[in-house]
Amino acid sequence: VQLQASGGGLVQPGGSLRLSCAASGRIFRIDVMGWYRQAPGKQRELVATIDNGDSIVYDDSVKGRFTISRDNAKNTVYLQMASLKPQDTAVYYCYFLVRPTVLAPRREHWGQGTLVTVSS
Repeated sequence: VQLQASGGGLVQPGGSLRLSCAASGRIFRIDVMGWYRQAPGKQRELVATIDNGDSIVYDDSVKGRFTISRDNAKNTVYLQMASLKPQDTAVYYCYFLVRPTVLAPRREHWGQGTLVTVSS
């Protein structure tokens, strides 16, 4: 399974960006899609996840500002980010928990990371 993320860039405080990440390869079902981020000098942290029942978890720091969604037909997860703050600056990684075949165990996959910089 390969993940391809896009949508990062430079944005001013208060601005918006939309990240997307598409999976390709042997996929029977994607149980969880999500986004994590890693700021310079910090550990990778959860931003948001969505499972195949559309249950969503957000980190408290992004609640009300970020929206995660998924398109199962396209094996794609999105992260709509609004009211961005300088502290949102980080490399954002998409995450997929994939069952490749009906009998195979689930495996974790990570995207290559896309940089989001919030600065004036």
